[in-house]
Amino acid sequence: MTKNLTVLSLYTGAGGLDYGFEAAGFRTAVALELDPVCVATLQNNRGWPVIMKDIADVTTRQLLLKAGLKRGEADVLIGGPPCQPFSKSGFWATGGAKRLADPRAATLDGYLRVLDEAQPKAFMLENVEGLGFRGKDEGLQLIRHRLQEINARRKTAYNMKVAVLNAADHGVPQIRKRLFIVGSRDGRPFHFPEPSHGEKANQTGQEKPAYVTTWDALHDLPEPEREGLQLRGKWADLLPSVPEGENYLWHTERGGGERLFGWRRRYWCFLLKLAKSQPSWTLQAQPGPATGPFHWKNRLLSVREMARLQTFPDDIDFAGSYADARRQLGNAVPSLLAEVIARAIRAQLLDRPLRNPEPKLAVISAGRPAPPPERVQPVPSKYRPLRGEHEAHPGTGKGYAASARALDIDQLQLSFAEQ
Repeated sequence: MTKNLTVLSLYTGAGGLDYGFEAAGFRTAVALELDPVCVATLQNNRGWPVIMKDIADVTTRQLLLKAGLKRGEADVLIGGPPCQPFSKSGFWATGGAKRLADPRAATLDGYLRVLDEAQPKAFMLENVEGLGFRGKDEGLQLIRHRLQEINARRKTAYNMKVAVLNAADHGVPQIRKRLFIVGSRDGRPFHFPEPSHGEKANQTGQEKPAYVTTWDALHDLPEPEREGLQLRGKWADLLPSVPEGENYLWHTERGGGERLFGWRRRYWCFLLKLAKSQPSWTLQAQPGPATGPFHWKNRLLSVREMARLQTFPDDIDFAGSYADARRQLGNAVPSLLAEVIARAIRAQLLDRPLRNPEPKLAVISAGRPAPPPERVQPVPSKYRPLRGEHEAHPGTGKGYAASARALDIDQLQLSFAEQ
């Protein structure tokens, strides 16, 4: 029997990366996770050694001891340091984010410290695409600088290849872009896998299937019996008037509905509804009551449905409440995407290619076209006072919230000037 390759897993969360590496023949030798609910999920589903501590409070020696490995023996170090400092959502109202000035960005240093001291044969770091935004890539520059320091001190040759991947391009039934950094201790070059799917079948003239749809992922799941998936809040009764695959923009002057909102005056996920014939949009970790994507039957997605859209193995159960499960899934990397990258790492950097060309976690097509869209309902009368002319959003950093902050600053400066 071939011995599994070993993984040191940091910021493991609910295990999205780890289940993908597991499917590619890796074994999580140790997982480091601070969140007790995520730790319960890991322990309830797998027998991986888990350390429940902040990375700042754990030495690399402790990690290796728990993993039963020595320095240099681990095959891959994986992890996704908390991404809030680099998240695109930080640009919505203000046009900027704290990034390295955010105290939470110290988790990036924690990852690099373990890389330095554990010296794995390869590493993979995952984060939001905002980490590599042009002109705001100080996070990437920090990683490059630290790798140079590690190589000079340890006589290694760590390099890094960076790519932003859309999960849908690799068979995941979800539009989700994440940034990945992969490197090898001996300096071998790494090439990210080419997309296996396209937005439309054969769009490049090659034999490439179309994106996997939400119907492909969810068609065989029974309608959930659990109560509590119905929408609540001010906008709950408006969702049935939004067609599949649309959001609140349907009810603007440029949409096909009624003029209830200004163009782009709300966040993209506001009243966002899945379409059976398309992939899902990115699942949110901590959504508000009107934040989608919602099921085409005008309800919240069940935990099992979200797990399918994230391509988690079907045998994974999630600890905690519905909100806990949604947070765990919304923060995770789709396991199929992780498997695709893991297969490439073992083939290119570890000389251990897999014989089967098909990923284990690949979504099996429904085998027939998706049913027609659900019927759209009229706008309830209680929303009709919203009808009228509405201003479009003026641009990034110029919305209502930004204007209010600018006014507060002006008033504060005036107050100081008067003192």
